[in-house]
Parts: sequence; C-alpha cells; structure tokens
Amino acid sequence: MWPSFTLNRPLTWLGLAALAAAGVLPLLTLRLVALALVVVGVADVWRQIRLEHQRRRLSEQALELSPDGVMITDTANRIVTVNPAFTQITGYTPEEVRGLNPSSLSSGRHDKAFYDRYWQTLQTTGRWEGEVWNQRKHGDQYPEWLRVQACHDRKGRVSHYVGLFTDISRHKAREQDLRRIGFEDPLTGLPNRRRLHDLLASRLRHLRAGEGLDLALIDIDAFKAINDSLGVDSGDRLLSRFGQRLAAQVAGGIVGRLGGDEFMVIRTTTFDDHEKWVASLRHHLSEPFEIDESSLHLGLTIGSCRAPEDGADPNVLFQRLESALYSAKRHGRNHDRRFRPSLEVESDRHLTILNELRQALAQGSQLDLYYQTQHRLDDGGLVGMEALLRWHHPEHGLILPSEFIPLAERHGLMPALGSWVIDQAVAQLATWRSQGLNVLPVWVNLSALQLIQGDLESHLISTLNQYRVPARLLGLELTESVLLDERAGDISPRLEALRREGLQIAIDDFGTGYSSMAYLKRLPVDKLKLDREFIRALPHDHADAAISSAVLAMAQGLNLDVIAEGVETAEQRDFLLARGCRHVQGYLYARPQPADEVETRLRQSRSSVYS
Repeated sequence: MWPSFTLNRPLTWLGLAALAAAGVLPLLTLRLVALALVVVGVADVWRQIRLEHQRRRLSEQALELSPDGVMITDTANRIVTVNPAFTQITGYTPEEVRGLNPSSLSSGRHDKAFYDRYWQTLQTTGRWEGEVWNQRKHGDQYPEWLRVQACHDRKGRVSHYVGLFTDISRHKAREQDLRRIGFEDPLTGLPNRRRLHDLLASRLRHLRAGEGLDLALIDIDAFKAINDSLGVDSGDRLLSRFGQRLAAQVAGGIVGRLGGDEFMVIRTTTFDDHEKWVASLRHHLSEPFEIDESSLHLGLTIGSCRAPEDGADPNVLFQRLESALYSAKRHGRNHDRRFRPSLEVESDRHLTILNELRQALAQGSQLDLYYQTQHRLDDGGLVGMEALLRWHHPEHGLILPSEFIPLAERHGLMPALGSWVIDQAVAQLATWRSQGLNVLPVWVNLSALQLIQGDLESHLISTLNQYRVPARLLGLELTESVLLDERAGDISPRLEALRREGLQIAIDDFGTGYSSMAYLKRLPVDKLKLDREFIRALPHDHADAAISSAVLAMAQGLNLDVIAEGVETAEQRDFLLARGCRHVQGYLYARPQPADEVETRLRQSRSSVYS
C-alpha cells in the first residue's frame, strides 16, 4: 500500500500506471521501459518516506528542545504524549500523566463556568488562549499562559488537541513587584506619594462625627550635607531609620515618604491638639540617630494642616501642606508652620506667576537678555560679559529673577528656560559677528536640571553650529550646588567633553559651598567667580579679606583665572588688584544692559582680544 502523502506525486502515479501496464505490454522493450518507470516511482516514494521521517524527527527534536510545555490529548481529552519541558515545569513524567485528563493538573482556582467557556470557545473556533493556574506534582500552584489548538483528520473531524503552555510565575512576580513599587517607597518600605494620596482619600471618606485628620510634611534640614559627608549608603540608612522611628511614634496612623528627605504623617484623632502633636513629633525625632559611629541630631522643617478644617480634598491638602512647608523654610531651618489662608494666597500668586512664565517662554516677547560686561583690573578693558535673564511682565513690570527662577526650578521649567537663554545668547553673538564687531565671550548660567536632562551637550553644539559661532565665544557658569547635585551624576567627563569642543567652564558663586577644595582637583574648570558675599565688605572686613586672598592664591596655584563679582568701589578694586586678581564684574564698571546698549560699547571698545 502506497503511503497517503505520496499519492499526490506525479512520479508515483506514473510508476503505478507503468506497473499495471508492464504485464500486458506485447513488446519486451516496452515492458523494460515500464519497469524502469516503476523503479523511478518506487525511488520517488522511498525518498518521500525518508523526507517525512526526517521531518517527524525534526519536529520531535523541536518539541524536546522547546522551553514551552507541550501536551497532546485525544478527542476524549486524555493525554497522549508530552515533551521534556512539560516534565520540567510540572514535575510529572510522561508515564505518570499518559492517559490522564489534564484536569488532574488543575489548581482548583477556576470554577465550572470558566471551563464551560473554555470548551465552548475551543469547539467553536478551534483554538483557545489565556492564563490558567495549575498545580505542580509537589503541590505548589503556578500560573501558565496556555494556547490550545484543535487538530483535524482528512475528513475534517477533530482527532487531537495540542496545548502549548509557558510558566509565567516570574512574570507574575515581576508584575507584583512593579505594582508594589508603584505604591511603595523602595528604600523605606513606606507608602509613596501615590499610595499616600489614596490612603488620605480613604481616611477622609471614613471620618466619623467628631473626628479629624492631622497631617504633617517633614523635611530633614541639610540632608545633602549629611549624605555627602557620610556617604550615600549611610544616608540611606538614616532615611530608613528615620521612617521607622516616625512610624513607631504614630502607631495607628500613616507614615509615608514622598521622596528625597520628605516624609508625611497622617493621624486620625478626636483631639484638638494639632500644635502639641507636631511638637511631639519634633521632640521624638530630635533624639540622636547613631549612624556609622556618628551621633546625628537632625534639624526638621515641618509644614502641617488639619482636615476637614483646612480642606477635604486630597489634592488640596497636599498643596496646602507644601505651602506650609515652603513658608516654614523661608523662615530658616528647624521651623514649624501650620497652613493658614494667607499662605494659599501666596501660593496662588506663585502659581499665577508660573503659568504666565510658561506663556512668556512660549511667546518669547516678554523675556530678554541683559549683558553685564567683565573687565581687566589693570586697564579696565573688556574681556567678556555675562548673559542675565530679565522678564518684562505686561502688567507687573520687571519681575526679578530671584522671584521666578526658584519657581521655574521647583516646577521643572528650568531646562526649557535655560535652552531659551542659550539660543538667544548664541543668536546675539552671531548678529554681532555679522556686523563686524569685536565680539567677547558670553557666559550663560546652567541649572542642575539642564545637566540632568540628557541632551544638553548636543543642544549646545548644534546651536553653535547652526549660528556658526565658535565654541570659544560661549562660556558656561555652574554654581557649586549644581556641581554637587547627585542627580546629575558624575559630570566631570561631560564637562571635559565640552571643553574639548572649545567651550569654557567657570564655577559661579565660588566659596558658598562646603566642598570646594575637593572637587577643584578633579573637575575641568577654567575660571572661578568669587562670590559678591566676600567682596561687599572689602577691604575693611578681615575675614572676607582673608578668604578672598586665600582663594586668589589657591587659584594661582591651580592655574585658574578668577573673576571677582560685585565690585562697586575703588577700594575693593585696589584691594583685589594688589592681591593678583585680574578680572572683575560689578557696578563700578557697568550695570547689566540690553543688547543694543552693549553693542554701542562694543563699537567703541578697542581692547578685546577676540575677533
């Protein structure tokens, strides 16, 4: 009998026809030809049989190598065969499950209705796919992703069912971890901001008559200094212990970490003792923390409010807590402040300013760059200028940077604002160069958020290339706080790459930080800007005189240039000149001016060394 898979082959049919004719053909020659055709047909059949066997072996090997479990059942839903992955996942050998109904592997988590839907779909469409919980041989339950396909015979009747399944235990565990991370602070295990919002909403919904909620937002003062002096690991341990102590103090309440060094506390109470409660928190947390053989006494800034007196909406309460905390911070460290309506008025004003700043940035017409020139001390010649942002509000007039820059930093607007400043400064340099003026380097300030975002370097280079401005004409000023901001990571390689492109790097407000000497050895820096705080009382204040002299001597030893900021008197100028300071910036020489006025000075200047 010829195998069925060969009957559609032309050579097979030709061989069969020749075999039938061989016995009746009259001539021997014709019979030999017929026999030759039979041989060809048999050879073709044999080749097809070998190929079919080879395909079956490959299929069996593929099933053996497949990481997915495979189970084949007959029409009565009895297991016919399984592959090695089935045994690896379930623990059952082929001999143990052959002839069994797959329901013997069920975990019992699914009801009869589930299996009724399963069979209805399989019989209707011929396939089913979904998540199923089954049980291993040793009793532990696991989730699997199951795909079942009905197989049909030549007459179109179902002959077998093939099921492929993947153990998704790890995927489910990862989903649970992600779900937990979404609601839990990974360092302390406390609820995060999102979870705190949900818990606060729940507490508000379930308040009974006479009950209220006390809420406090606690910020650890100068935590970054602790982190830098003891190390990140010790700082993390401090935060963890801080959260543990806080949770122990408010047993029955809710404690969470909003991020960084900010913690939130919620207490349901029938007592009207809000201020006393906040004081008790401070007292309990004022006990020293022992970290790495160091005894730390923490300063705390606390903003607080009470519900429902100060609001019954979670979003409103969060906003009022933050308003109270920021108000406390403005009064210095280690202060408490409870929310009051006047804070909300101030907060609303800040929100209005922020929204109008976004509009001004989008339009560009209200923002402008002023330029304050920098001079040589020995002859007063121009050597550079600093670009300073100004906002001309159509109703409020000039809004000082000290008012809107902190808001922009707090609400993530600084990257866009900083990019605008870079674009405008480079465009202005291009305009002056096109007019044939002697162009001086322009210095722009960078914020921490600009360094944190990944495209600062590419934006700088592309902007310079767009306007065909040499990189040596653009300088970058970074404050010590920016250089030490851990969110920006190790910025030394990034600054070095910018210097290789030709840009200059300066440290602004030098001396106001606390690790100046440490980073000067490793950071690629060209200049230091001596903060005006040390210039203001010169030459009469002995401490400022000593600090200024020390910075100038140190800079000379490190081959760094120094620009003294805020020089307003001839006495200050003479003091700095006598101690080797080469460059200054201040009202004694020039106030910040708009671009057209600076342009006039550039036309008159004969001392620039740049072209």
